[in-house]
This record gives sequence, structure tokens and C-alpha cells, in this order.
Amino acid sequence: MARQSLIRKLLRRLTGFLAGCVLFVLLVILLFRFVNPPTSAFVLAYLVTDTNPELQQKWVALSDISPWMPLAVVASEDQRFPEHYGVDFAAIRQAVSEHKRGQGLRGASTITQQTAKNLFLWNGRSFVRKALEAGLAIAIDALWPKRRILEVYLNIAEFGRGVYGVEAASRRYFGIPASQLSPAQAARLAAVLPNPKVLSAAQPSAYVWGRIEWIRGQMEQLSGLQYLRGLDD
Repeated sequence: MARQSLIRKLLRRLTGFLAGCVLFVLLVILLFRFVNPPTSAFVLAYLVTDTNPELQQKWVALSDISPWMPLAVVASEDQRFPEHYGVDFAAIRQAVSEHKRGQGLRGASTITQQTAKNLFLWNGRSFVRKALEAGLAIAIDALWPKRRILEVYLNIAEFGRGVYGVEAASRRYFGIPASQLSPAQAARLAAVLPNPKVLSAAQPSAYVWGRIEWIRGQMEQLSGLQYLRGLDD
């Protein structure tokens, strides 16, 4: 009886601790709806692991980013962004189905999931990280407007070694502020997001140029700038 009582007490404490952790994370997410994150997990990892870190990052409001840029990343990374609730279960089912048919296993992460990963988590392919990423993405989608998700994502996404956020990337690769990005330049930046440590916006490979052309085509098929104008504020 004493042992069972001790186990119940430990379980209650563990449950209380986990509930406290969840509540704390939700409060942080809610805070970041209104306050710009001071940094991100990926930036901190870069500063800690790089032998000679040279961080380039400048936060800008979504209104100070060319409207072509959010369209480019949605066209490239997550075309159902306005519709899903943080996790695109339809895209996940399709990816699993393609894998079962012998095709390569492709990622199905949404922009919201990538925001959650870059902001709070670490890089990797473990099930634990993916589960945390999905949970955080659902919470972020519930607590933030879609425009805020795009704003945070575009300010913390990695575009090259030490280059975080679209403002720093735009100035680094084109010598202009993010507000002046053209459709072609926006597509060029979006093209490297899947793997900015390998893909280069400064010197695009043939593969990157192919992605740029594909993204441009997708931007047009999504009806251009009209596609994201209905997002909530």
C-alpha cells in the first residue's frame, strides 16, 4: 500500500510538472503573438556551434516585406497554408502513400511547423522532434493569425550561413531592403529554404535555377498576390 501511494504521488507530481511545462510553452507562444522573439533556437545553435559566427539578422514587419516574398515561400513550401490548422494531414497522407508506392519519402512540413522548429527546437529527423514540432505548430496556428506566422517565419528562416531573416538575406544577396524584392528575387530566396546550408542564393546551381522557375510558375498558378490577401490580420 505504501508503495502504491508513493507511485500515485510521483505520478501526480509528474502530471503537474508536465501540465506546468505545457502551460508555460503556451504562454510563451501567446507572448510571441505580440512581442517579436529576441532570438530562435536555430540562431542560438549557430552561435554555439560555428567556429567563427557572423550573424546577420534584422527584424522587419510583414508590411515592410515585399508581398512577393510571402507568396514565394507559400508557393514553394506550403500551398495549403491558408487552409490548414498548422499541420497539413492531407499532405502527410499523400507523402506516406507515395512512399508506399516506392517513391522517395518527401517532407510534408508546413510553414507553421517550420516556424515552430526554427523558433523552439533543433534540427534532425527524430520522431520525438517531429511530434513536438506538430504539437507546437497546432498551438501556434490556434494562437497566432496567419499573417503573424508568415511574419515570424520570414524573420527567423535561414537563408545561408549566418544569414537569418529575409531583410538580411535581401541586403546580403541583392543589396536592397526586403520591401523592394521583385517576384524573381523572392523566388530565388525561397528556392534555397529547403537546405540553405547546401543551396546558394548567391551562386545558384542548375538545380536552384530549376526550383526558381518552378516557384515562379506556382506563384502565377496561385493567382499571384490575390492568393494571400484574404489572410486574417
